Amino acid sequence: MGSFISNYIVIVALSGVLSALLALFAYFKDTNFAGVNAFIVSSCASAIYTFGFALELSGYSLREINLWLKIEYLGMPFIAPASLLMVIHFLGMERLITRARLIGFGFIPCLTTVMVLTNDYHHLFYRSLYLRPFSPAPLVDFVMGPGYIVHGSFTFGCLLAATCLMLSQWNKMKRVYRRQFLTILLGLTLPTIGSFMYLMGKTPYGMDPVPIIMSLTSALYIWAILSRGMLTAAPIARSNLFESMRDGVLVMDFSDRLIDFNRAAAGMIQGLDAASIGHPLARIFLPGGKEAVAYVMESDPLHQEERELQWSNGDDICYYEIRSSPVRKRGGQVAGRMIMLIDVTERKLLQDKLRQLATIDSLTGICNRTYFMERSGEVLKRCSPENGRMSIALFDVDHFKNINDRYGHGFGDSALRHIADICRSHLRPDDVFGRYGGEEFVLCLPDTSLDQAARLADRIRRAIETGSLEAPNGRINVTVSFGVTEAVPGCTLEELLTEADHALYASKRGGRNAVHLSDRSGIARFSEGSPSYIRASCNG
Repeated sequence: MGSFISNYIVIVALSGVLSALLALFAYFKDTNFAGVNAFIVSSCASAIYTFGFALELSGYSLREINLWLKIEYLGMPFIAPASLLMVIHFLGMERLITRARLIGFGFIPCLTTVMVLTNDYHHLFYRSLYLRPFSPAPLVDFVMGPGYIVHGSFTFGCLLAATCLMLSQWNKMKRVYRRQFLTILLGLTLPTIGSFMYLMGKTPYGMDPVPIIMSLTSALYIWAILSRGMLTAAPIARSNLFESMRDGVLVMDFSDRLIDFNRAAAGMIQGLDAASIGHPLARIFLPGGKEAVAYVMESDPLHQEERELQWSNGDDICYYEIRSSPVRKRGGQVAGRMIMLIDVTERKLLQDKLRQLATIDSLTGICNRTYFMERSGEVLKRCSPENGRMSIALFDVDHFKNINDRYGHGFGDSALRHIADICRSHLRPDDVFGRYGGEEFVLCLPDTSLDQAARLADRIRRAIETGSLEAPNGRINVTVSFGVTEAVPGCTLEELLTEADHALYASKRGGRNAVHLSDRSGIARFSEGSPSYIRASCNG
């Protein structure tokens, strides 16, 4: 029996060394595993427990054994709750960890430690401690008190909860991570079984087998850390992260057939479900993502690429940023590709809205002055005798101040919208129509001669004149005055607008509700059936 105890002490001490090494290794390891702190606490507590147990076995008196027993309980109560916390982090279930539960996880172990240290005064943890009779070596037996029952129940509850959580996630575990999974599961279940057998009196010589078992589990942990990267990150947490990503992810093999996808991708692509596994990419993307199919098929699977595409999702139009990147094996060979779908619909709509605010007049819905100048400048650059003519027509509302003063600014705004609507109905898609300022409007007319522009302006003038508006005191008619000019080689947009403004001023000075043209010979009033005008000079 003496040699057996000596061998037992050596193995238990070795278990303590392994636990201490585990704690040090985990402390200094560069890792993003959120449960590493719980693992360090568990390993440190195991080291204290096993070293204390080894010293307990070496004691020769009840008093000495009682001292080392108290040392054991500085670590032993914290092993199970720390292990449970580590498992929760490993499974990516951090939502289960609340402030109240953390306090509970720490309160009962601390209470257990205090009760053991002060047991000589109240005997609530151990009713009595005594040396085992007829034993060749000093071994202690005890009568458990209520504190021991609470401690034992809490410990078994933590280990049972951790084991059940692990088993509940077995089907979600990727095959490559199952060795890590089994290592942690053995680290939980083997000490639990050993402790249960000890309490039932089924162990050799009535010895506690848990420290011996912990030497085996510590060795397994060291193997898993060194060979399987156990503390680098939580694999099930990775899986949960994959499923909880807001961006859709599709994993394709080298033949562009679907291998895996996450929940976000299923929400983005109509008809994507488990039955889609193994189907080609084109079948998955159609009919909503025709552009996406063409993009992915044309992209190089060996390089990362991205593009923003329009996606038809039933009656809704969405915009996805699609990123394609290669998936490589451990040796670097390309095994397929990962396609990420990022929903940028809100961003796209916001960009469109900002673009509209920057380019469109909010009252009339036509180009604002800045955008008109930009687009008309581009038309003028393309204008040449070979590429076609270009004309500018400037007009404003006659006696607009009187309209505002008599009927109010609200009615004035309605009049401007009414005029813009009539004008739009006479324009071609390539014509540029803008609000120049206040009640003044401007037209840029590509491929249009001075005579053609004058005739268009006169049609618009007459349509506005005959299109009456409903005012508070009855229907009224609004009129406008036009100034028209045509571009010549070398002129600028500002010069054209000045020429048109001179012609507009002539219309107003001549009685309003008229169209005047500016050409090389000067400014003249336009009337139906008048002769064609020669091209206007930008210098007046």
